[in-house]
Amino acid sequence: MSPEEIVDGQLAAYNARDLEAFLGYYAEDVPVHAFPSGDVLADRSGPAFRERYAALFAASPDLHAELVSRVTHGRIVIDQERVSGFMGGGTRTALAMYEVGQDRIERVWFAV
Repeated sequence: MSPEEIVDGQLAAYNARDLEAFLGYYAEDVPVHAFPSGDVLADRSGPAFRERYAALFAASPDLHAELVSRVTHGRIVIDQERVSGFMGGGTRTALAMYEVGQDRIERVWFAV
């Protein structure tokens, strides 16, 4: 699969709140960084990554991310998304940058 197909797959699994499918698109210990600082967001890496998304999916039955724009450069995919249905309600704009390996997302940066 291409990097865009892998990122599309994880977005579809996110929207379906299918935890196992969602996690299947990520390397086992995917590091998740804040952008631009590069700081590791410890609460989203390793086992905590699974726990965070399991809790989010369970608490947010209307969760949905809409792709607004995308830039792809080699194995880097940068998505701007409009996310609605969070536990707290409202809509947020999210910016995520994915580094995609051979068959999984290997590193993520979220603009914070």
